[in-house]
Amino acid sequence: MGEEFGRELREAVRFDQVSVAPAELSRYAIDQGPVTDYQEPVAVVFAESVEDVQAVVRLAARYRVPIVPRGAGTGVSGGAHATLGCIVLSLDRMNKIIELNPADEIARVEPGVINAALNDAAAQHGLMFAPDPASYKISTIGGNIATNAGGLRCAKYGVTRDAVLALDVVLADGRLIHTGHRTFKGVAGYDLTSLFVGSEGTLGIVVGATVRLKYLPTVVRTLAVFFPDVQSAAAGVLALGRERVQPCILELLDGPSLEELDFRNGSNLASRGTALLLIQFDGLGADAEVAIAETALGKLGGLVIQEDPAEAEQLVELRRNNRGLDVDAENRVGEDIAVPRSQLVYYITALEEMSRRHGVGLRVIAHAGDGNLHPTFWVPGMDLQGIAALNAALDESIAKALELGGTITGEHGIGQYKLRWLGLEQGEDVSGLQRSVKNLFDPHGIFNPGKAILCGPPFTNLQTTP
Repeated sequence: MGEEFGRELREAVRFDQVSVAPAELSRYAIDQGPVTDYQEPVAVVFAESVEDVQAVVRLAARYRVPIVPRGAGTGVSGGAHATLGCIVLSLDRMNKIIELNPADEIARVEPGVINAALNDAAAQHGLMFAPDPASYKISTIGGNIATNAGGLRCAKYGVTRDAVLALDVVLADGRLIHTGHRTFKGVAGYDLTSLFVGSEGTLGIVVGATVRLKYLPTVVRTLAVFFPDVQSAAAGVLALGRERVQPCILELLDGPSLEELDFRNGSNLASRGTALLLIQFDGLGADAEVAIAETALGKLGGLVIQEDPAEAEQLVELRRNNRGLDVDAENRVGEDIAVPRSQLVYYITALEEMSRRHGVGLRVIAHAGDGNLHPTFWVPGMDLQGIAALNAALDESIAKALELGGTITGEHGIGQYKLRWLGLEQGEDVSGLQRSVKNLFDPHGIFNPGKAILCGPPFTNLQTTP
C-alpha cells in the first residue's frame, strides 16, 4: 500500500513538488521547538495551489496518512514537528497577495505570504498588518494564523485572531469551505473563523485568509526606561495602566537579558540599568502620552530616555533579536507564560526565587503590556542533575502561573511540547469537548496528530516511504 500511495501522490502533483531526499526529510522533520519524539516524514509535498492541497488531502484521507501542515517552521512549540508515517505539506510556495484593498482596509492572501512582505505592500497605502511576531521577517501569515501568533504590538493591536476576518480552509475530506466575511462586523452563525485561528492545523488546512489592516502611524515616539531592578520595571507597567495611556509596544527585559544582548550585539544596555522597559507610543496623541509616561515612571525611579528614531529602531530590533537567544536547546528552555498584569511583580519575584532555589540560570523578557512573559531557564552543562533541576523549575513556574490565574501559553501554542502541561489548565470536560470538535472536523485523525489538544495516544501510521 505504501508504494501505491507514493505513486498516486506523484500523480496528484508535479514530480518536483514531492521530495523524499534525506536532506529535505531531515530539514522538514522539526520546527524550532523542543524535540520530544524525533520522526522524519515519509515525504515532503510542496503545494502551489488550493487544488494541490485538496488533491493531497483527499489522497491522504483515503490511505489514512497523517498530514503535518507547515509554513516557515518558525514555531517554538513543536507544532510542525513530523509524526510517525506522516507527510509534511509545505505551504510556503503559496505566497501571493491576492488583493490589497485600501478603501476596505483588508488584504486577501495565500498562507505562504511572509508577514513582512504583507506589511511592505500595505505600507504603500499607509496601512499595516498589526500582528508582528519577532519572526515577522520570515514567518508566514498561515503560520501566524495556525498559532494565533502575538508579537510586540499586541499591547495595543491584539493578536492574529483580532486581525483575521475570513478564511479559506480545506477540510479532512478535501472540501474547500469559506468562513467569515470581509466586513469588520459580522455575527452570522457560529464563529468558525476564530475556531480555526490557533488550532495549529489540527482541524483544517488554511489556504487563504482575509485580514484586516490598520492605519500605519505617522507619529511614533519611543522611550527606553532603565530601572534599578526588574520589580520596579514591572511596577512601571501597572503605573502606565493607572494613567490610562496605551503604548503600542511595552516590553520588559531583565538584567541578565540585557547582558546577553550586549554580549551578542556589542550594545551597552546593561551599563544603563538593571532592567529595561521599552515603550513605544503611536498616533496623534503620542507626545501627550509620552509626557504622562515620563512623569509616572520617573516617580518609580526610572531613568527615562526618549530615543531618536534611528536609536529607537535599533532598540526594537535588539528586542526582536532576543528571540534567537532563547530558542530552546537541550540545556535551555524559553517559556511562554501569561499572567494577569496585576500579578507581574509577584510572578517575576517568584521566578527569581525558583531560579535560586533550583540552582538554574534565569532570563526574563516579556510582552509586559499584556502580561505575556518569556522566562528562560538554563543550566551550563548537560549533567543529569542540572537537567532535572531545569525541569523542576519549569514545572514550578507553570504551576505558579496557573495558581495566579494565568495560562501555560500566551502566544506560542501547545504544539507537541506543551501537551505535558495542558491537563493542568484544562479539565476533562473541556478536553472532552475539544476532542469532540476534533473528531467532527477530522474523524480519521490525519491532521497534525498529537498536537494542540489532549487526544490520548498519538495517531500512528505505518505507511512506507513513497
